[in-house]
Amino acid sequence: MKVVKRDGKIVDFDPERIRVAIQKANQEVSKKDQATQEEIEQIADYVKSLNRKRILVEDIQDEIEDQLMTFKKFNLARVYITYRYTRALVRKANTTDQTIKELIDGTSEYWNNENSNKNARIVTTQRDYLAGITSTDITRRFLLPQEVVKAHDEGIIHFHDADYFAQNALNNCCLINLNDMLQNGTNINGVMIEKPHRFITACTIATQIILGVSSSQYGGCTVTLAHLAPFVRDSYNKYYKKYKERKLSEKQCKEFAMQDTKKEVEDGVQTFNYQVNSMTNTNGQAPFLSVCMYLGETEEYKDELAMIIEEFLHQRMLGFKNDQGVYITPAFPKLLYVLEEDNIHNDSKYWYLTQLAAKCTAKRMVPDYISEKMMKKLKINKDGNGDCYPCMGCRSFLTPDRVKGNVAKALDYEEGKGKYYGRFNMGVVTINLPDVALSSKKNEEDFWKIFNERLELCHTALRIRYERLSVITSDAAPLLWQHGGFARLGKGESVLPLLHGGYSTISLGYAGLYECVKYMTGHSHTDGAEGEEFGLKVMQHLNDACAKWKKEEDIDYSVYGTPIESTTYKFSNCLKARFGTIEGITDRKYITNSYHVPVFEEIDAFSKLSLESKFQKLSPGGAISYIETPNLQNNLEVVEQMIEFIYNNIMYAEMNTKSDYCQECGFDGEMQIDENLEWYCPECGNRDHRKLNVARRTCGYIGTNFWNKGRTEEIKERVLHIDNKDFEEEHKCTCKEEPAQVQIEIKNVAASTKV
Repeated sequence: MKVVKRDGKIVDFDPERIRVAIQKANQEVSKKDQATQEEIEQIADYVKSLNRKRILVEDIQDEIEDQLMTFKKFNLARVYITYRYTRALVRKANTTDQTIKELIDGTSEYWNNENSNKNARIVTTQRDYLAGITSTDITRRFLLPQEVVKAHDEGIIHFHDADYFAQNALNNCCLINLNDMLQNGTNINGVMIEKPHRFITACTIATQIILGVSSSQYGGCTVTLAHLAPFVRDSYNKYYKKYKERKLSEKQCKEFAMQDTKKEVEDGVQTFNYQVNSMTNTNGQAPFLSVCMYLGETEEYKDELAMIIEEFLHQRMLGFKNDQGVYITPAFPKLLYVLEEDNIHNDSKYWYLTQLAAKCTAKRMVPDYISEKMMKKLKINKDGNGDCYPCMGCRSFLTPDRVKGNVAKALDYEEGKGKYYGRFNMGVVTINLPDVALSSKKNEEDFWKIFNERLELCHTALRIRYERLSVITSDAAPLLWQHGGFARLGKGESVLPLLHGGYSTISLGYAGLYECVKYMTGHSHTDGAEGEEFGLKVMQHLNDACAKWKKEEDIDYSVYGTPIESTTYKFSNCLKARFGTIEGITDRKYITNSYHVPVFEEIDAFSKLSLESKFQKLSPGGAISYIETPNLQNNLEVVEQMIEFIYNNIMYAEMNTKSDYCQECGFDGEMQIDENLEWYCPECGNRDHRKLNVARRTCGYIGTNFWNKGRTEEIKERVLHIDNKDFEEEHKCTCKEEPAQVQIEIKNVAASTKV
């Protein structure tokens, strides 16, 4: 018999614990009221005889109380009940001590693997985690209804980022309005920062802004290189003027000015990269930053923007040196390359940038790709026009612009142009879809009923997120609300108007669509028939709920494919505790992210992206698809073919390659995972995490600090979606057609090869 403890851990039943508990209660009553040793044994034997597959520790205590009453040990039962109640109060009053001790001692598996981009051994990270433990305790005891806390603990829903929730002024992720802050000046820590006049200065100020913004929130942030492009021209003009004053010829002035400008772009980009990766924000890590590369954001400065994009790709392809002086793949900044008419065809003016992006992807896993063509079909603004814009952080997308007027008082506001930079997300609550399915016991009527109940629970939790932010004023984070990051509000002005009318979003997350559909229908949602149909109905139901709440409250609720990094392990454990081990559903240490094809299902890359595009459309608040590949550095034609397919068929996708390094022996290749889910070097057997540089795509972003057992098992089971052959002539696909019309002629090349 297994016992489910209060923290969700499962242990073997131990009758000795019952004996000890009753004996302790015996000491608090007179001898005549004490239970005899024989009675204690009978009670222990009785509980053991229940022989349940799993039993909650609270249920065991209930049984002990009932048995004490049966033996007419009423005073003893009263003492036992009082002791149990007292212990519950102690647990509720102070839930932090042991957690803090485990964090400091380095013995907590959870905190050591909570975030694959945070090292829990480092003092700055520990300081953030210590604050997070306190915040979580306050959140659980005072800020959330017990029904939400209970559902969170049982893995029915997940209330994200409770470790930051105690501070009501913190939002999730955003698109920084770098243009307003650079062009019109800003203020950092009380110091006025005026408009820069050179590219390298703009890069330095940009990184200071990024650090300040990321320290005033807890999620990811995104900037666009288009906002830096005008300063390249400023630098060129400065150099041109210098040579002109020296009486050089026009040809020489232009030639030398361009040489100096290119050198400054190189230095500026290097400064940007060094700063972003060496700075530590208040979250105890380098800023969780994405950088957008979208030529279509500017016509006037397009050539300057192309220069910056080219340099970013060159430097990322090189990589960053680790403490051994070896170039490795960094986690940040995440690069977002937008595919458009000017760079997608081999006769396009900027095709050379796409070729460079392909080389960079093959070596360093970035950039990720956003299709302007597909996005403009999906993101229609209030004026009926399609917009293209980057995600916030790793996958969170704003809703299409419906903001009326310049509610943020931005100094760069343009009427009739979609408003995206300066907007933000309020937070996420995720529903565990497999739990809904398993709770229904395959009864579809019960499924939709339970689904609706769980959605309302998520709605309650999301409303609390909104309400926490709704009471703050711009003084809480001046860089965000007063000095251009999000807005230019006055001192003491409420941020409430920015929570309504479409300026910000709030996210209904979901996880485990595959397991949900598989249990209810017996089919994967990839079957093109019953499973897919049911999966799309589930996704539509999520969207219908968000649409209803949005209409009633004028808040932009949006469906979000949650990147459940550590929560995938928690959800899996909770499902096992509640429903036991069910083959194909709960028998792994993880559940499938969002709408994705499960990592172990063999499918070719083109079929996968084509299929997932249908579900990505129904995940407007956040989504990303990926394909798993071998080393394609010597097969760039395949990478380019995939890029073209992405442009024509899916809004947002990425390719997962491998880029690892062993500091012990110098092996530069793919690290392996053994049967115990431990990483090791295949060359020398090194298993010391401190001497292994491993980079893997986690949930839309690259992780470099290892993962918990659940995510590690998921990484181990990933199959290849494309082989390493040049099949340009052997296979052809109609990449120019719409997703629903794509005829996949690529044979299944995934085979059974594990990555």
